[in-house]
Amino acid sequence: MARRPLPRILTSGSVQIARGRDMARTAADGATDVLHPLITVSRGLRMLAGAGRRRWAGTPKDRRGPALFLVAACVLVIALVPYGPLLALIGVMAVAGWKGRDRTPVSTGPDEAEVRRLQSLYEALVPYFSVPEDPSPLFAHGGEWSTAFDGYAFDDGGRLTRLRLTYPPYFPDGEPDARARVEHLLHAKSGRGREYLFDWDEEANQLVMTVLSPLPTAIAAQHFVTGPGESVLGFTDEGAVRRTVPVVAGGEALDASPVLWRTGPRSTAPHLLVLGRPGSGATALLRSLALQALRDGDGDVLIVEGSGTGEFACLTGREGVLAVECGLSGALAGLEWAAHETQRRLIAANRARQSGLPAPQDTRRPLWILLDRPSVFGHLAAADGRPDPQELLQIPLRHGGAVHVTVVVADQLDAPAAVAETVRSHTHARVVLGPVSPAQAEAVLGAPPHTTPVPDVPPGRGYARLGGGPVLRLQVPATPDPYDEATSEAHRRAVLDLLPPRSAPPAPVSPPVPVADAVPDAHVEQAQAPVGAPAEG
Repeated sequence: MARRPLPRILTSGSVQIARGRDMARTAADGATDVLHPLITVSRGLRMLAGAGRRRWAGTPKDRRGPALFLVAACVLVIALVPYGPLLALIGVMAVAGWKGRDRTPVSTGPDEAEVRRLQSLYEALVPYFSVPEDPSPLFAHGGEWSTAFDGYAFDDGGRLTRLRLTYPPYFPDGEPDARARVEHLLHAKSGRGREYLFDWDEEANQLVMTVLSPLPTAIAAQHFVTGPGESVLGFTDEGAVRRTVPVVAGGEALDASPVLWRTGPRSTAPHLLVLGRPGSGATALLRSLALQALRDGDGDVLIVEGSGTGEFACLTGREGVLAVECGLSGALAGLEWAAHETQRRLIAANRARQSGLPAPQDTRRPLWILLDRPSVFGHLAAADGRPDPQELLQIPLRHGGAVHVTVVVADQLDAPAAVAETVRSHTHARVVLGPVSPAQAEAVLGAPPHTTPVPDVPPGRGYARLGGGPVLRLQVPATPDPYDEATSEAHRRAVLDLLPPRSAPPAPVSPPVPVADAVPDAHVEQAQAPVGAPAEG
């Protein structure tokens, strides 16, 4: 059947609207040009009236009578002089026009200091963007910087905040080493201590350098607007992600750009590895993820704390928290139970799938396994002749994503060898926190960041990469230990408000049966699943 044409009003309406908008804009511009003298005089009269009012308010009361007499005498003299009122009106209009004129200075280009800085930067780039064989080089010693720099911006201190330059087509912009040399030079010449973003346009042979503003650090732990299976790792630059969430920062409501991590069967990166230096905020990130997992009682959390400093004591005995293990024996028992629980979920889900039924509800309830500095237990286990607790994560890491089991491991960046290969090979979501070099960030994330790391960063500041996605700047929401005396009252109250209510003491359970190192897919139904949750160690 032939498609009927749209009515003419629908096809030509947008054109008419655009034409009407252009006519209205043209009329407004014309009216502004015609009425500009009147606008200037009105502004001047307003300024004169304000000045007179301030002068009258500053006059002492004992002098206001003589001042009024003097003004009245002047008005009388002007009224009696021939053409006096007309001349007075012309004088007042002239003074008002002079006072109301637009005196905003128009910047016509860089000043002398900015020109010297741009010329110095141009000369420094000559060895990188020129070859002897070029008959008309774009970059040459003694050349003009305006031929290569298309746009620039300076801050109040005279330092560059944005620069757009054009480079020769023969520059190897596809080689990371060549790019790194140019970026390092621009970083050094434009001012250290700031974070720069370099955007290479290989098709147009242009490079745009932008100084990034610091990420907001006033966002504390709170209820974030997320979907099922989504967790907020932190917040990044505006425009870096396609979604915003409403947050409260410093008592003000605003929209922030979150770094959302998706877990569950459909996630390509269901497990997370966090590395950072001491005090960088890795424990705060785990605490934030635990509070989000326990929100509304939708999930269960098992916490293994290797530092033994009681950073997760506020979660002990809360609803949904299976255990907070701080000792080697408790950690081994808890992780062994987690492996058995993953097996049990796999068996139940497989049987339901073979019967054509949906997966049981208990296999769809999220189970979070959070490990903070498990390398400490590795050293203790090696000295005691016991297995490394990280090796017990093989089954949850390999098969847990299909049955809503999520593993998060946080450890020190200074000892990367302490993280077991089992953890490294199955954690495709990565976060690195604290002051790091580009080489360290690339070693953890698998790709270099597009910005220049700075030596001094606030706690919770770093980079994140989810699977094969881009490297994003990250600022973890402030989630301190509410029992720490150094915590501010606002942050302490924010964390306490998110804690679930306390639960009854768990019933004693029998110790779990040892499990195999791996679960073969063909024989997963032969394993026996334990009953209950681990007791706190």
